[in-house]
Amino acid sequence: MNKNLDKDAWIKLGAQINENRQKCINKAKKWKFDTVATHGLYDLNQALSLNNGSIMEPVYLSPAQAYTNSAEMEAALSYQMPTWCYSRIANPSTFFLEETAALLETYGSDIEASCNATSSGMSAIRTATDPFLVDDPNFPNPNIVTSSQVYGGTFQQFWIRRHKEQGIDVRWVKNPMDIDEWKSKIDENSRFLYGEFPSNPAVSIFDIEKIAKLAHEFQIPLIVDSTCASPALTRPLVHGADIVVHSASKVMGGSGTSIAGLIIARKNLISKIGSDEMRADFAIWGKLWPFRDNGPALSPMSAIMILNDIRSLRMRIAQMSDSTMKLAKFLETHPKINKVYYPGLKSFPNHNLAKKYMRLVDSDENKYGYMLAIEIKEKTPNGHINTHKFYDKLDMAWRATDLGRVKTVATLNAISTHQQQGEEGRALSAIKPSTCRISCGIENSDDIIADIAQALDAI
Repeated sequence: MNKNLDKDAWIKLGAQINENRQKCINKAKKWKFDTVATHGLYDLNQALSLNNGSIMEPVYLSPAQAYTNSAEMEAALSYQMPTWCYSRIANPSTFFLEETAALLETYGSDIEASCNATSSGMSAIRTATDPFLVDDPNFPNPNIVTSSQVYGGTFQQFWIRRHKEQGIDVRWVKNPMDIDEWKSKIDENSRFLYGEFPSNPAVSIFDIEKIAKLAHEFQIPLIVDSTCASPALTRPLVHGADIVVHSASKVMGGSGTSIAGLIIARKNLISKIGSDEMRADFAIWGKLWPFRDNGPALSPMSAIMILNDIRSLRMRIAQMSDSTMKLAKFLETHPKINKVYYPGLKSFPNHNLAKKYMRLVDSDENKYGYMLAIEIKEKTPNGHINTHKFYDKLDMAWRATDLGRVKTVATLNAISTHQQQGEEGRALSAIKPSTCRISCGIENSDDIIADIAQALDAI
């Protein structure tokens, strides 16, 4: 590289890099889902010019980027040209993951979005919501309007960290299907709407299009946690949502080797809070400013591990969904099961809405995901003896708090993921002592069902 280039020349070169990147995006937008998941924006030109011809995306285990001269450093660190500069802010390996995730979440549409990868799903939620909760004298006393049927860690972040420690008003929507309940909670100080699709572990859903429209009527964004669907089934941005968050540690990184989070945000999102720059490109703005200062960076190794798993996402989701449907039908008629919660069952209260939003990408098939919840029949309404007998008898299925894994995992949420939020909080989230969440892996479905059946025999 020419050491004599001045700052203006570096900025001009940066503009050319961005132009070439946009051409790659335009090309990738024409591919099918599996092709996007396999290649992202990493191509032969990038491999030959930057990575010694490596056909697989390299792991950049380096904390910092070197610069040719002071002019390049000045242009780069003032964000006037593309840079990664320091792995607390960005890293080439995380770029590979982020570019692919943004393409997958906007697949099949002309929506422009960008992505910010984080160290965990919880850091993704924090990073996605922080910018909307800043002090603004025009909208004092900020409040959050959110479905109550959310993951236990999300409940804790909103209720303990936000409400009790920061004094932010958190308004829970008990029935996320009731648009009037959502509307009744919103006022001029509401900063965003938040929901999970489907929720963990109750697999509740909501009408994304209607809630997005409602949010926009109040000039606020809709943020959707789509971890338990993934872009292989549901892409909330396509249905009007502004920001999607994922715990990429789950099915997107199904091998179970890494913890990671993703924030994918449409460009030019709707918000009455924040700068024009923030609204124009929320994920990249967040990466360059608050993310830089707060430091929830993803390890480059984890980024590549997640990226490698994403390549097989659609195929895994298809098999896991089929197995979960078979298990749900088996459990629905089992005499020791009180209730099965799974969007694919006709008995599911909002099955028709699930059919609208949950479809295996690049197919005409409805698939409903890898997670179901069951209620074990107990002798008393708040009992758990039978539930624990069943759980302790599981043999092949793992007793753990994990989900979305290639291995089947079962969890008693009242004593694990939702334990800390207490009885009142669990009641809000529809979690009973007899609730068991089962996340089906890629084992043969007959073996999964056999293990669940023998565990039920212990009751």
